[in-house]
Amino acid sequence: MEIKKGNQVKVIAGKDKGKTGEILEINRKFNKIKIKSINMIKKHLKPTKENKGGIVSKESFIHQSNVKNIDKKKVNKK
Repeated sequence: MEIKKGNQVKVIAGKDKGKTGEILEINRKFNKIKIKSINMIKKHLKPTKENKGGIVSKESFIHQSNVKNIDKKKVNKK
């Protein structure tokens, strides 16, 4: 599957099935991608001088086999 940062994808498996979002980051070694506002996790941060700390929600990686490319540019070429 040809995926790039910035493409629109749809989740086809998992707890966020049916949701769509934009690719933020790709890890080609483990075949995982990070999608905007998909697969959100809670991360506990320790307070530092720059950071207040507390519980922060952030995106986690999801395997690329669980998403489908819905980018308009790729659909029209087929």
